[in-house]
Amino acid sequence: MASARTLAWLDRLVWILVYAGCIALILGVATHGAHLVAGWSLGVLGGVAIAAGIVLIVIRARLSPPPRK
Repeated sequence: MASARTLAWLDRLVWILVYAGCIALILGVATHGAHLVAGWSLGVLGGVAIAAGIVLIVIRARLSPPPRK
């Protein structure tokens, strides 16, 4: 059982990773024509961030909220 503070922190981290990953992936695709290495690097880092966010969504779904008093 996780505390409410931990769950809120995890929720925030999930959305930061997903949105930042999407932005990095889009920038990687847009930069690909100008600089090949930068485009691939941004694309891969964005994909990794999105994948980490999805894994954290699965972990968050398995955590139970604390009981209400």
